[in-house]
Amino acid sequence: MSTIAFDQFALTRIADFARSLSRLHKTSRRQQVDDDAIDREFNAVCQSVWGYTTDDISDDLFSDQDHVFLDSLDEAQARIFAGEQGYDLVDDEGMLTDWWGYCWMILAEKRGLLTPENRNAARAQIEEKYRAAPNVIGVIVGR
Repeated sequence: MSTIAFDQFALTRIADFARSLSRLHKTSRRQQVDDDAIDREFNAVCQSVWGYTTDDISDDLFSDQDHVFLDSLDEAQARIFAGEQGYDLVDDEGMLTDWWGYCWMILAEKRGLLTPENRNAARAQIEEKYRAAPNVIGVIVGR
């Protein structure tokens, strides 16, 4: 049996979680949309699907091979990779706009990087970056 023949009913359809994000992307084609709004909505999708966001995993946790793999992905390869891991990156209009970010999360899950310890370390790293910035007198963190 082909490795690309997937049972579509067994796949987690990320598009079902990304409707608001897809609407934002469509709106951004007609008018200016705040990048932070798109980032917040992308993070909400990741939180809904995996319980983690891209901010919860440090880039350093991925191997050099993982980075090469992610950087070399095109839409077709991403769709196959996601399908092999149990995810669908397609909505009613085609490939999801943020497919690369979803592949990043799928690979993090596959590598076992979605852990509370890695989340805490990544968040601490972000806080340190902010504290080191000039003119920053404090960092407010919601936990």
